Amino acid sequence: MPEYKYHDITQKIIGAAMRVHSVLGNGFQEVIYQRALEIEFKELRLSYEREYNMKVYYKGNDIGERRVDFLVEGKIMVELKAIINLENVHLAQAKNYLEAYNVEVGLLLNFGAISLEVRRLGNNKYSPNIL
Repeated sequence: MPEYKYHDITQKIIGAAMRVHSVLGNGFQEVIYQRALEIEFKELRLSYEREYNMKVYYKGNDIGERRVDFLVEGKIMVELKAIINLENVHLAQAKNYLEAYNVEVGLLLNFGAISLEVRRLGNNKYSPNIL
């Protein structure tokens, strides 16, 4: 198994998400999973910002802001979904956020499916093998 960048942190985040999904299951709104995941992060003593406003850059220019669901340890963007199926558009959107925010690693977590869906994302600007 390859060693991913920030593996120790992403492993904790994914484990926390799995616990939330196993207790709550699917069918709730995204904000419910966000609140439950925040409790897990506190118990794990992970530093995080919830609904963190991040600047969006274009060619080095600040062109606006968007909120990311979580920025964990100042390094990992975590986006939550509560939909039946993740589609390519959701993956593309999350990858675009990584690049626009200038963040190296991200996780896209979907609580809406019967089983938790996890996608680990890397910003190709840093390295194509960053995942």
